[in-house]
Amino acid sequence: MLSNNKNQLISMLSAALQGLAQDRGIGDVPQPRLERPKAVDHGDVACNIALQLSKAWKLNPRDLAQDLVERLQQQSGFGDLIASCEIAGPGFINFRLTKAAKTKVIAEILGAKSQFCVLPQGSGVVPSAMIEFVSANPTGPLHVGHGRQAALGDALANLLGTQGIAVHREFYYNDAGVQIANLALSVQARLQGLKPGDANWPEQAYNGEYIAEIATAFKASPEYREDLEAIRQFAVAYLRNEQDIDLKTFGVQFDCYYLESSLYADGSVAQIVDDLQTIGKTYEAEGALWLKTTDDGDDKDRVMRKSDGSFTYFVPDVAYHTSKWKRGFEKVINVQGSDHHGTIARVRSGLQGVALKRGWDIPKSYPDYVLHKMVTVMRNGEEVKISKRAGSYVTVRDLVEWSGGVTPEMTSAERELALQRGRDAVRFFLISRKADTEFVFDIDLALQQNDENPVFYVQYAHARICSILAQWGGQAADLVAADLSLLDSKASDHLLRRLAEYPEVLADAAADLAPHALAFYLRDLAGDFHTFYNADRVLVDDQALKLARLALLSATRQVLENGLKLLGVSAPAKM
Repeated sequence: MLSNNKNQLISMLSAALQGLAQDRGIGDVPQPRLERPKAVDHGDVACNIALQLSKAWKLNPRDLAQDLVERLQQQSGFGDLIASCEIAGPGFINFRLTKAAKTKVIAEILGAKSQFCVLPQGSGVVPSAMIEFVSANPTGPLHVGHGRQAALGDALANLLGTQGIAVHREFYYNDAGVQIANLALSVQARLQGLKPGDANWPEQAYNGEYIAEIATAFKASPEYREDLEAIRQFAVAYLRNEQDIDLKTFGVQFDCYYLESSLYADGSVAQIVDDLQTIGKTYEAEGALWLKTTDDGDDKDRVMRKSDGSFTYFVPDVAYHTSKWKRGFEKVINVQGSDHHGTIARVRSGLQGVALKRGWDIPKSYPDYVLHKMVTVMRNGEEVKISKRAGSYVTVRDLVEWSGGVTPEMTSAERELALQRGRDAVRFFLISRKADTEFVFDIDLALQQNDENPVFYVQYAHARICSILAQWGGQAADLVAADLSLLDSKASDHLLRRLAEYPEVLADAAADLAPHALAFYLRDLAGDFHTFYNADRVLVDDQALKLARLALLSATRQVLENGLKLLGVSAPAKM
């Protein structure tokens, strides 16, 4: 049901309830809710408010529903919106929309085009928000977990953008600490001619072939010198560039790349520690500095500064999130792997201490988190656990190339098309499940060109509509003027209903931080289109009927394109 139709009916129901309540001397009444009936034959939308209130109002629910319907029918505009309503079962009210109310979604889509359901910037529940995602350590190529973060984070940012929220995308580079030191030692060992398995190969070193590539590139560069700090700087810069290339290939861009090292350089970490100490949020024990995280619901207090003087990894995280709040981002969402679950309480506790010290009103739930579980990659019926290049994991680049069927023999043009196919498949697949569920990525399925492949199924629906519109060869203005009252088949009715759900799908997916809901919707919309296409011939001799059906398909095509774009997936006109 289109949102303004829904809002109009809710407003009418609320007014009718208020009138009935006043007649009975009853105070406030709850706002009625509408839902889609389980059986299509029961109507377009249903309400169970009579069942909810009957006991408190001491009325039979069917009698209360009847009174409510009679009040509704007296309201101005009711007949334009509702064709009929009936009381069913113990007191449900089922409504059927008028043809004009159902079909106006087509005009709205054709008029708004790519901006359908996109609210003006700054008009959302919050004016702006930051989403931090990927945030990979610059110690190796991006792996499939980072790919899931990239797909989820980018789609979520796009969804929030449709709801009038200005979204800032940020990538946090953990370019300080033990892992970076190990990276430098790994490259240094390669420069010394060592390789994994040699007697003197460092135990903590990274074993992937990319370490050898970095060493070779450094030795050939003007910056080359036998200095561990120079090696570290070159290796970090090299891998940051590699990650940027992978992200570009994946179609993901960021507004800001924030360096962990900057938090030490500008004194932010030291200031955070000082803030927490001065308000009594810390204590010394066993030679270490502890944060009283149990004050904020953690199961035990946590070490901030170890006995050797180094900070644990969540301390710069507190400093980083302090920076986010200081920069004006009152709504912050972090998309991270589920292995970060343990840091949530620590970061939030630290932020509450900083807020107390500085007089800030940071919500206890700040920031929000979307945690995703692991991805298992299957190829040729077997689990793929390692990448030749990365050594210990499958990279995003591997996934895109495998899913697109990239081969060395391809021309540059063929390779670009294959990479697009791979990117589309990876994006859609990684978004198509709830983030907190484990996901099996089937490369063989991604390569299939049939209805079993979900991204192909949706894209093919779009391409088929493009083909029909091309065969027609008319002008878009002819569709705007079409007589939509001629759309009277069951298949067209299903498609109209699905189109009308789109605004609410976007709003709910954004509010619930659940981009998978949009992927589900697009599959359902594609399915309703295919059903319509098989049931109702479009290019018929009856000119008026043809234009009505073409208008419906044009609106469907637009929503498919809009939804795919939000997921970062292309909408090809030919397949």
